[in-house]
Parts: sequence; structure tokens; C-alpha cells
Amino acid sequence: MFFGILIKMYYEEHNPPHFHSEYQGFKAIFLIGTAEMIEGKGFPLKARRIVQEWCLEHKKELVDNWRLMEMGKPLFRIPGADQ
Repeated sequence: MFFGILIKMYYEEHNPPHFHSEYQGFKAIFLIGTAEMIEGKGFPLKARRIVQEWCLEHKKELVDNWRLMEMGKPLFRIPGADQ
């Protein structure tokens, strides 16, 4: 969590690799490879830009977590954009 933005990955997810984000009651899904928001009607633009920048900066860690998730292993925390 950073700047009030929650990032989640769920086990037994489907491809393509992605993560979920929540902010002030809005929900969105972002692709890990491109940081593109593929779902998220009404997701605030400022929060979207923060999440996309964070995603690009932590792409390797997100991919590593996706692989761990596919194997059913515990994920590790990724530093937030505010750290």
C-alpha cells in the first residue's frame, strides 16, 4: 500500500500477468508487462499514473511474484512508491 493505493495479487489468477489496485472505493486491473490499465472505470487519473509509474519501476519484482503465485508459493512485499 502506498499513498492510500492498495496493490493485490490473487492466487489462481489467469494470464496475462496482472495485479489489482484499489483506491478510494475504485478498483482497477493493470498489466504487469506494460502497466496498461485494462479495467477500472472511474479509477482516478492521478492514482492511475502513480500505479503505472510504480509498476514500470518494479516490473521485475512483479513478474517474480507472478511466477511465485503460479507455483502456489508465498509472495514477497514490493516497496511502495512512497518509500
